[in-house]
Order: sequence, then structure tokens, then C-alpha cells
Amino acid sequence: MMFQKPTKAKKTPRPTRDEFELEEIANSLTEAHQEKKEVSLIVWRKEEQICGKVAKLDGQTKLIHIEKNLSTLKIPFIDIMKVSII
Repeated sequence: MMFQKPTKAKKTPRPTRDEFELEEIANSLTEAHQEKKEVSLIVWRKEEQICGKVAKLDGQTKLIHIEKNLSTLKIPFIDIMKVSII
């Protein structure tokens, strides 16, 4: 009796962005953090936009800390697709 090997589930690859796009996102996040403005983020593999204030830009872990209501979300910088300052 022959058994068929299980197939691996394919992950959807993260969209690639050039240096210009990444720099633009970083500049927008830095501006929002310094001016304490609220941002709206479109994050890869999330169904909804994330809105809140940038609490911390962590360069060591490359995480962006977003305060939303009374909780803090930690979002990897590389997963942020678009930033809009509200």
C-alpha cells in the first residue's frame, strides 16, 4: 500500500517595498510620535485598520508600540504597509 506525502501549506509572501517606501513610512511614524498625533495603519495580514497614538519606536526590536484605548499593540515595522496621520 502506497501513502501519499502530505503537501505543505504555502504561506503568502510579504509584499516587497523599496527603500523609498520604507523611509516614507518611518518618517510618517517619527513625525506622528514627535507631534503626538493619532495614526491609522494598514498592517499586512490584518483585516482592519489600526488607529492609535505612537507610544514608542523601538529600534532594537523593530516594533512600533501603538496605544489604542487602554492597551498597547506592538506591531513589527516590516508589516506596516501604509501610515496615515489623522
